[in-house]
Amino acid sequence: MAALGAPLRTLRALLRELRHAAGRSYRDSPAYRHVLAAFRAHRVTSEKLCRAQQELHFQAATYLCLLRSIREHETLHREYHGRGERSPQEVAGLVGFRLPQQPGGKG
Repeated sequence: MAALGAPLRTLRALLRELRHAAGRSYRDSPAYRHVLAAFRAHRVTSEKLCRAQQELHFQAATYLCLLRSIREHETLHREYHGRGERSPQEVAGLVGFRLPQQPGGKG
């Protein structure tokens, strides 16, 4: 994982991934409410220096990485997962080849 960015950017990206995972009703989900409550509870104010902010930010960035990885894995799985027996023409097309044409128009 790269260096941590701004907490607000991490929060927005995390909420975006929750929207991808939960669909339109992501604002009604317990995960959405928990993430917002945790970020509000650990924000730095002028009265206190919150040491747990960095811990929360790291955990949020880690969870964001997990959600992105799951979404990308599902996309790759849908694209490349086997769909049963394929024809020789389809297999040749997957690797970028064309089958030779048979004389007499049979192929």
